[in-house]
Amino acid sequence: QVQLVESGGGLVQPGGSLRLSCAASGSLFSTYAMAWYRQDPGKQRELVAAISNGGSTNYADSVKGRFTLSRDNAKNTVYLQMDSLKPEDTSVYYCYANHRSTSYWGQGTQVTVSS
Repeated sequence: QVQLVESGGGLVQPGGSLRLSCAASGSLFSTYAMAWYRQDPGKQRELVAAISNGGSTNYADSVKGRFTLSRDNAKNTVYLQMDSLKPEDTSVYYCYANHRSTSYWGQGTQVTVSS
């Protein structure tokens, strides 16, 4: 029932920045736990960053200090600000929402970090 639409992916050079956005449907967005995952071909999907309905955040060790996850409940949107990007950050990034123990996924957006 919850629909997630990602945007902001693209090609960036090492050391550069991108901001991913995820817009969610529904009137109860402020109650959702939100997260970004990423997945490379042949690999398991891994958690990048998560934010609770109260705004508490958690980050994968690999992105701590470089990525910042925030939410704007008035816009039903979460943002993943990615700074100091590295080639190993290259992946398909997926928006995730959890509401009442039900999980929802976006379609994914490609992030490529390369010279």
